[in-house]
Amino acid sequence: MIALRAPLYRRRIGRIALDTAACFALSALLVVSALAQDAAEKSAPIKLQLNKVETAGEACRITMVIDNKGPGLKSYKVDLFAFDPEGVAQKRVAVELGPLPPKKTTVKIFDFPGIACNKVGRVLLNDVLACDGGDSAREACLERTETDSKAGLPFDR
Repeated sequence: MIALRAPLYRRRIGRIALDTAACFALSALLVVSALAQDAAEKSAPIKLQLNKVETAGEACRITMVIDNKGPGLKSYKVDLFAFDPEGVAQKRVAVELGPLPPKKTTVKIFDFPGIACNKVGRVLLNDVLACDGGDSAREACLERTETDSKAGLPFDR
């Protein structure tokens, strides 16, 4: 009778070891997957779209659509230049576009004062002045930022 139980006992020990190894492998896979997802989220793009330009008195009013695919930002301040149709820099403006909630699209409206929209030939994202939230450094936010335009004016980075 004892001889019959020994192989069963060994089988149970082997099965427990196999189950433990499978649990460990699955746990490691989940941890690696979570770390990869976190890294991808931190490098997810911030998409700036120059959506609309319209004259507002003595200023050119800009409607900007911001699509933040990554983590939330308390502050996201950009340095923009308006160039005339001949390519000469005309106006500079620093605009606070934050806060930017995580994985959310927002719309911001601001003015380039003292310049009519028909005098603007191009808008340039010169720099990201502030990027506050999470582990985001200003330089990393600049690298994550992508520009696009639906306003009939080029919007470059």
